[in-house]
Amino acid sequence: MRFQLLGPLSIAEGHDVVVLKPSKPSSLLAALLLHPGSVVSTGYLLRALWDDDQPATARAALQSCVLRLRRIFVKYGVAGDVIEAVPGGYRMNVDTDTLDLVRFRTLVRAADGAGDAEGELYRLKEALTLWQGPLLANVPSLMLHRDEVPGLTEERLRTLERACDIELSLGRCRQVLVDLWEAARRHPGRERFAEQLIEALYRTGRQSEALAEYRAVKGRLKEELGIDPGPSLQRLELAILRGDDLGSVALDQAPQPLEIAAPVRPTAPVAVTAAVPAPDDGGPPRGDRAPAADWPVPPGGRAAPAPLALPASPTHLVPPALPVPPVPSFTGRAAERADITARLRECAPDTTLVVLSGAPGIGKTALARQCAHDTQDTFPGGVFVVAMTHPDGAPLTADEAMAHLPRPGAGDGRALLVLDDVTTADQVRPLLPAAPGGAVIVTSRRGLAGLMATHGGSVHRLSTLDPAESRQLLTAALGAERVAAEPAAAGELADVCGHFPLSLRIAAARLLTRPGLSVEDCVRWLAEDPPARLSLADDPRMSVPQVFGRALHRLEPRWQDAFRRLGDQEGLLVPAHALGDSPEAEEALERLADAGLLEEGPPGPYRIHRLLKIYARRQARERNTGEAATVPH
Repeated sequence: MRFQLLGPLSIAEGHDVVVLKPSKPSSLLAALLLHPGSVVSTGYLLRALWDDDQPATARAALQSCVLRLRRIFVKYGVAGDVIEAVPGGYRMNVDTDTLDLVRFRTLVRAADGAGDAEGELYRLKEALTLWQGPLLANVPSLMLHRDEVPGLTEERLRTLERACDIELSLGRCRQVLVDLWEAARRHPGRERFAEQLIEALYRTGRQSEALAEYRAVKGRLKEELGIDPGPSLQRLELAILRGDDLGSVALDQAPQPLEIAAPVRPTAPVAVTAAVPAPDDGGPPRGDRAPAADWPVPPGGRAAPAPLALPASPTHLVPPALPVPPVPSFTGRAAERADITARLRECAPDTTLVVLSGAPGIGKTALARQCAHDTQDTFPGGVFVVAMTHPDGAPLTADEAMAHLPRPGAGDGRALLVLDDVTTADQVRPLLPAAPGGAVIVTSRRGLAGLMATHGGSVHRLSTLDPAESRQLLTAALGAERVAAEPAAAGELADVCGHFPLSLRIAAARLLTRPGLSVEDCVRWLAEDPPARLSLADDPRMSVPQVFGRALHRLEPRWQDAFRRLGDQEGLLVPAHALGDSPEAEEALERLADAGLLEEGPPGPYRIHRLLKIYARRQARERNTGEAATVPH
């Protein structure tokens, strides 16, 4: 059993929620929960119940109110001693498991010590999901709404500002636009939200919209308050007018897993049972529910919702269909790119389905995004990109993904869906009706043969780049002059990187940020410990070991062990009997091939890429010495 304070005051058990009717016991409960674990003085509680108009018998009435609240608790399985009478007042004994406010503050504090931007953002977003609607909408206390609600609201808005700041710092300007549009409109007095929205618009190539938003803010402040925007907003306007670069947007454009507006899993849908009101002020507890029309309006004039009016599922907020920019320094994949774009441009009556599969880090997302950019003029209904896994690697459910896609028939024409990092065919099937007559690009490490069997389409299994394509990528990223100055070293660098697009981009980024480092020295350093050194310290996603680890840890433990055993095999060819002659050994190789950790297979031998083999050997060594790392996030 738990209490929910961040929204209509309610008592919940599992997915069932009882929303309390506005009453004196509801005000008393809210006043106690607002100060969890602390002694709440009798005087404070009296003000919460009667404000300045306290009756002569207020103290006796308070004791009666406590007794009635305890009876309600017993009725719904809450221990009566959760309210403790102490000298000078009362105390509510709750913790992170029994009160959402405590959990919210715990998560926000944990974000402070996360140590990295991704971990901090994950905790902040989890904290924000605890807010379930208008704060204390069913609590009639004037004092609480006047003295307590503004402070709690400020806590939430500061947390939201902080989360949006992190999103912007990570370059996820497109993904955060939906949150910023809503926040800026709901809280026009907070200039920071307006500033974040303007920055996000500008950094996604929408300069005219950014300036229009600034002028709207400026006009509102002038008209309502007679003041100009603050210095920070003014500096931002000047930077936009000058066309300044506001910072790197690499994560927003690079061919890495794309993020949806809210990558943290939402709380489970709330199934509200018949609402059971708290006792009326003038009588014993009642089992009937007052009609919604009889519910009083709480302070501020906002009508309290009837208990059964709470949503049973998250609001369907669809991100705007924004232009898809080209992938920076995209090279290679000419044949696949031509075939995919041709298929996408065909106006077939059914949904056009394209699956891009292959090893982790092979460039599936980059190709999908580049093809979406190439063909976006073909889709008047827009292009919608959804990352199909959460930051912790768990797959999105179909319902979670659908919240970020247009409803069938809701758009202005054909739409293109890009479903990135799909883990199973079952994730995709329920989403295909969202693009009738449109197209869907799916990227996955798996082949998704089951999806092809039921829905048809085309599959492109990507392999590593050839030497010429690798050189083109390095030239596009580093510049022709730097590659031409050390042509042999550039070729060696491509070899050390295994011709993986991800590895090549990581190496190029290291060279770009160290202009005094020669390509030859970079090759020598990387070659001492690949793939461990193919990572960037300031971005855990740009890490070959992390990407390989995520792919490995999606498998069952027995298949993970089979992969580690391959590190001891001679050469890069993996014969069918490499793990033994049993049916399970054969299945293990098939599972690893399906996960993108092996290539080819029967009737010929399997192959393992050199970087994956080194990674398998390292994993086996760490496992044997007890040094194996935990699942990477």
